[in-house]
Amino acid sequence: MIRIVVVDDHDVVRKGVIAYLETEEMFDIVGEANNGKTGIEKVLVEKPDVVLMDLMMEDGNGIDATKVIKQALPHCKVIILTSYYDDEQVFPALEAGAFSYLLKTSSAEEIARAIYKAHQGENVIEDKVAHKVMTRFQDKAPQLHDQLTERELEVLICLANGASNQEIGDQLFIGIKTVKTHVSNILRKLDVHDRTQAAVYAHRHDLL
Repeated sequence: MIRIVVVDDHDVVRKGVIAYLETEEMFDIVGEANNGKTGIEKVLVEKPDVVLMDLMMEDGNGIDATKVIKQALPHCKVIILTSYYDDEQVFPALEAGAFSYLLKTSSAEEIARAIYKAHQGENVIEDKVAHKVMTRFQDKAPQLHDQLTERELEVLICLANGASNQEIGDQLFIGIKTVKTHVSNILRKLDVHDRTQAAVYAHRHDLL
């Protein structure tokens, strides 16, 4: 049996979801709550396998509740079930430990399927939410210049502004030999062949 707690402040939604889930032989609804605070209390007492969690509630929001639940019961799978998919809700919820993220436009069958999958260790992310996550991930993908030290980045900026080794050394108060070492490291880390390519890289990635 998969033990479930449903937390949602909309009585019609909560009761409707529970009514459907109770038709599934493998589901055991062990608790329900209409706010985050009571939801936490129910979960800590019942220790369910899965929690269906709304986000926006009057007494304790779903993000804070998820964080508390995951800290107390790491193996409990929290599935967000909400009407919201803006950045201010999605990323804090996932960072709080939410395992899956569904919208209330999901059918009862889709919710049930997500619960089964969560119990098996497979998460389900609503398409609109998944797109946001992938976009955020791509935006934060590691860049070659992330490897540069603070000093190397300073040298690269000087170089990109057209400064010679002597001028770089004068500006940063370092010797020519040290400048050449930094330039060599920069070319290697940026995977470019010369100073011109390094300068182009700096401009292309708005490092100036």
